[in-house]
Amino acid sequence: MRELFSVILIFCHPSDASSLWTKYKDDFSDDIRRQYYRQHLENNITDSELYNKCLVLIEDFVLNLGGNNLKEYGLPTPTRSGGLLENREYLKETSYDLNALQEIVLQNEPSLTEEQRFVYKQTLNSIKLNLGKCIFLDAPGGTGKTHLINILLAKVRSSYGIAIAAASSGIAATLLHGGKTAHSAFKLPLNLNTIEIPTCNINKQSNMANVLKKCKLIVWDESPMSHKKGFEALNNCLKDLRNSNLLMGGVTVLLAGDFRQTLPTVPRGTRANEIAACIKSSYLWPKIEKFSLTKNMRVHLKGYKTAEQFSELLLKIGEGKYPECEEKITLPTGLGTVVNTLQELTYKIYPGIENLKEISIDWLCERAILTSKNDTAGEINKILLGSFQAKKWNTDRCIRCWK
Repeated sequence: MRELFSVILIFCHPSDASSLWTKYKDDFSDDIRRQYYRQHLENNITDSELYNKCLVLIEDFVLNLGGNNLKEYGLPTPTRSGGLLENREYLKETSYDLNALQEIVLQNEPSLTEEQRFVYKQTLNSIKLNLGKCIFLDAPGGTGKTHLINILLAKVRSSYGIAIAAASSGIAATLLHGGKTAHSAFKLPLNLNTIEIPTCNINKQSNMANVLKKCKLIVWDESPMSHKKGFEALNNCLKDLRNSNLLMGGVTVLLAGDFRQTLPTVPRGTRANEIAACIKSSYLWPKIEKFSLTKNMRVHLKGYKTAEQFSELLLKIGEGKYPECEEKITLPTGLGTVVNTLQELTYKIYPGIENLKEISIDWLCERAILTSKNDTAGEINKILLGSFQAKKWNTDRCIRCWK
């Protein structure tokens, strides 16, 4: 709501912003009041202090969007006195809905397999006893890695702890609750391939530094994709911020991923350069505990035989145990349906679409075609839109929406 109010101030130019603030200031500051009681930083907080802190957060967001001070919009000017609750990063990491988090934990903890439960307990035990373990979770696709990570994040956050979720790619980050890319979360340098001694661009007195000092768990998903110097930079940064010589500054860190997939990208590099950039080549690797997940969840829960065959095939290819001929792999017959044209593909995925007078949203949501090129996606969309035998108005509307 605060962010929406900030957008209204900048782009909608309300005639009386002060009356909007007066009407909704309790709603804008409700989470801040809860945060005070949760952390027990003070026994009581006056309304004036509460509203002042809310105005500070609104002004910060307005300034980040390129706006002016709140005085320019006819609002009270907040008093800035520093402190933990003026830290937007800290508030963001501690303002989760505790009831929702506890519900996630209660519903999903019983569904963990033995392998997942072992990693789950080891990680929580490290946090509880302040062991500061650094764990690598080797998890091929389909073994429930993301499911396990999200339960861990919910468990830590539901106990008033800070858990930072990061991933090497943006797509992987969206799958984690509160996830960010590793470069954004830890302010990693962009030139990891060329810099000699990498450091995180985090000032010791900054907002992010205060969050890292107090966090109990750091999760880094798809870690094999990242350059080893990124982990070394984070290790040095945490040691400095937390004044500790322990690995990762004594924070429990869970790295997850699959080395059978994508290794770090080295521009104009050879295979040897990619291996040298991998975390396994880092001086940190011997100090990291290794666990693994092997049970495919689609097979475990649904009993799909084709999913089991496909997962075994992927593991063999990733481990170099599958026979190849001139660096080409021949897929076994019966693994999937092979088509020769895009039109044939669309008819396999969307059977009978040309005869449907009304397209069900649920029916469409159950189907998808993935492609790596926008041109191919456009061609597939064109084939599908041309297949509709609905009214011309409906077809035109679909085309306009697609554009």
